[in-house]
Amino acid sequence: MAPHVLILGGTAEARALAAELSARPGLRVTTSLAGRVSRPGAVAGEVRVGGFGGAEGLADWLRERGVNAVVDATHPFARAITANAVRATAAAGLPLVVLRRPGWRPGPGDRWHPVASLPEAAELLPRLGQRAFLTTGRLGLAAFASLTDLSFVVRSVEPPEPPLPPHTRVVLARGPFTVAGETALLREHRVDVLVTKDSGGAATAAKLTAARDLGLPVVVVRRPPLPDGVTPAGDVPAVLERLDALVRP
Repeated sequence: MAPHVLILGGTAEARALAAELSARPGLRVTTSLAGRVSRPGAVAGEVRVGGFGGAEGLADWLRERGVNAVVDATHPFARAITANAVRATAAAGLPLVVLRRPGWRPGPGDRWHPVASLPEAAELLPRLGQRAFLTTGRLGLAAFASLTDLSFVVRSVEPPEPPLPPHTRVVLARGPFTVAGETALLREHRVDVLVTKDSGGAATAAKLTAARDLGLPVVVVRRPPLPDGVTPAGDVPAVLERLDALVRP
């Protein structure tokens, strides 16, 4: 039976990894998507959509499908999924590789305000501006719903669900974005403060450059910590190197 790798996906890195592994003869690759986006990008290999039913359900699925290794390539803020992956692979006796692209780092001229959570970002926001550009995704916007004196531009791949701040304009778009495009958007909506999660990667980093060029403050939500004992791989080549030592067709 061909060795079977499960990728917990949803990121650009997960798609790139699936393409690399699917091109290898004698290797079975399945990517699992949470199903929160109705039109995800194309993914090579087998694809499943939906949850597993927690760590126990994932462990059962791994055993039933004859999985040999798991790669957690989910979003850096998908804390619950990563915790379940750690518990499930330990229960099933399987190796786990966690792929986490490096976070962003402030440079000269940046006016960053790091916070630990979305509620903390909402608490800080009125002291920094009146017209905020929210790029934290469509989940968690309820944290800002009580800010009735501020105006918001919310960017999301799909329409967000309420509750939303009362004065909100939604922009539906999927990255990658350019510095020119982000600068034009900030100027068009007269944005005076940016709110983002430290997702890392190049696809959505242009907004940080645009904010720096315009002298805007940026509220950056820090990443949640990884579970104890997890040492992440920073990119797809690093994951492939680890898998080569674990799984051979």
